[in-house]
Parts: sequence; C-alpha cells; structure tokens
Amino acid sequence: MMLGQSALTRASSSSLDSRIFVYEVEGLRQNDQTSNNSYPVRNSSNILIQVPYNRMNDEMRRITRLGGRIVGIRSLSE
Repeated sequence: MMLGQSALTRASSSSLDSRIFVYEVEGLRQNDQTSNNSYPVRNSSNILIQVPYNRMNDEMRRITRLGGRIVGIRSLSE
C-alpha cells in the first residue's frame, strides 16, 4: 500500500469502478458516426445510454462531439 492509502479507500474505489450510470441524452441525430453505435438514434425523443464509471468522461465528450446534450445522469442502482 502507498503511504496514506487505507484498505477501506481501495475497497470503496474498486466498488465505485464497477458502478453503472445512465445518461439521458437529447439531440443526437443519426449520422455516419452514430450509425456505428449498437443502438439506433431517434430524433424525436431522449435516449438512455448505460455507461460504466470509468468511461463517464469519454462518453460525455463523445456525446457532445455528436451534437447531443446530456439532460440527466443517474446511477443504475437507484
């Protein structure tokens, strides 16, 4: 263990890494990039995307790059 790091901190960190969050996204449009997704994109409503904790920042950047806007984030366990 590193100086100042406790076993409790390590355990809570690993349980946090396994958590899944749900992003509610509006404004995504079907285009060449979104066609590669494993889910269809509809213009008419919001979509929900499940994101592991360790990918949250990358997914936020990707959604913004594709023209979407995150309107809500919640834990899947809620």
